[in-house]
Amino acid sequence: MPHNRRTSDPRYGNRPTMKDVAAQAGVGLKTVSRVVNGEPGVTPETERRVRAAIEALDFRRNDSARVLRKGRTATVGLVLEDLADPFYGPLNRAVEEVARAHGALLINGSSAEDPDRERELALALCARRVDGLIVIPAGNDHRYLEPEMRAGVATVFVDRPAGRIDADVVLSDNFGGARGGVAHLIAGGHRRIGFIGDHPRIHTATERLRGYHAAMGEAGLPVAGSWVSLGSTDPGRVAPAARAMLAGPEPVTAVFAGNNRVTVTVVRVLASLRRPVALVGFDDFELADLLRPGVTVVAQDPAALGRVATDRLFQRLAGSVLTPTRTELPTRLVPRGSGELPPAN
Repeated sequence: MPHNRRTSDPRYGNRPTMKDVAAQAGVGLKTVSRVVNGEPGVTPETERRVRAAIEALDFRRNDSARVLRKGRTATVGLVLEDLADPFYGPLNRAVEEVARAHGALLINGSSAEDPDRERELALALCARRVDGLIVIPAGNDHRYLEPEMRAGVATVFVDRPAGRIDADVVLSDNFGGARGGVAHLIAGGHRRIGFIGDHPRIHTATERLRGYHAAMGEAGLPVAGSWVSLGSTDPGRVAPAARAMLAGPEPVTAVFAGNNRVTVTVVRVLASLRRPVALVGFDDFELADLLRPGVTVVAQDPAALGRVATDRLFQRLAGSVLTPTRTELPTRLVPRGSGELPPAN
């Protein structure tokens, strides 16, 4: 006799099993397993009966048992800098979408650009037996992950390379993007161009600074020490740095901002000036096109970074024997007006 729905009735004790579903549907246990796991080899009519039994019994797959059998948890960990940063929202979403397409759940956390916090988060995720890790590094020494990687935790780094270990990394072309953005200002007639960037210990900051120097050098332009400022992206540091390079007898006529947070602060500083100053920022940001003038940017594709990195992660989880690779995605210059302003003096 078929079983009745029972999970809401305490008289029946434990939750229904696949054996209960098989008995209800009048099929073998393997057939139920194939339907539950989406495997082929089941006729449409048999699948209909099995799904009807699953519904009648309110059956739920026991993922814990699957973990014990397969040695996988169907979870992926993501360690990023700050989810509140507009750059990381699309990246996080792309990682989640690819993970979901592979039947995996994403667990993420923010390091707040603190190497100790990054290490703590990454190892906590490994302790919870995630199948793989995607890491946006805050530190420059990732040897602490070597035992986890040897134990089978697939690991891919994004936006910045790993420090002191050999691992997959997916990056934007920070050097080329910055060089192109500064060259765009030079082509517009600017000769005194300032650079305001992030901490010099951060890979992206140093690569963008290198691109700035390359463009200036290729144009035969000197760089005064007062034109370059690296450090915290906090407005309390960036605003005085911008005002300093915009003051004096020979102020800069253009600014290249090293990331979106710097750009927003520089926009505020420039709004208080009576003379036009050209601006190109690395990273796009919301409403940049609605300002007057619109802000010219070197745009990355954070969603593509997330997709490519997660695809690589699941290639490793599928058992592919892969040599660690460095994948560099192109940037693109988006002219909107601010970077096309001519020199005022």
